[in-house]
Amino acid sequence: MNNPVLLENLRCIPDFPKKGINFRDVTTLYKNPECMKIMVDEMYELYKDKGITKIVGIESRGFVMAAALATKLGAGVVLARKPGKLPATVIKESFSKEYGVDTVEMHIDSIDENDVVLIHDDLLATGGTAKATLKLVNHFHPKKVYMNFIIEITDEGLHGRDCLEKDVEVTTLMVI
Repeated sequence: MNNPVLLENLRCIPDFPKKGINFRDVTTLYKNPECMKIMVDEMYELYKDKGITKIVGIESRGFVMAAALATKLGAGVVLARKPGKLPATVIKESFSKEYGVDTVEMHIDSIDENDVVLIHDDLLATGGTAKATLKLVNHFHPKKVYMNFIIEITDEGLHGRDCLEKDVEVTTLMVI
């Protein structure tokens, strides 16, 4: 897709959060109403006929588009959060990322077997967070799972898509 308006408004910050990382900052897309409309419209077109009942937003930038798209699709939103942020009983999955180890959690009553789930995050880089979230979602045995990202980074030798299950449809709005 690589919409030129989105590409023009995406901020890149070198050496953040540590040297050698070229951070893609989607907050510049979120603050721009035209970019928000483009992203919601593009994602809606991708998923309007898939029967999505729940969108899992991954902490924290994934929450923004998960909520916006869920409203348009008539779906619920489920939060995949860092440890200690959810108040009820959770399941958890730990993973490695470019600059450390982390854990993601979801409430144990978030999803059921009748749900069609879209997992959304802002960025697919190494795939660690996405893979861990996919494992959590699969714990619930939903009917179907899809994954979507605003940006997929491939220009820095990152191949996050390769670590995801091959039978899960993965879409991105931009490939960099």
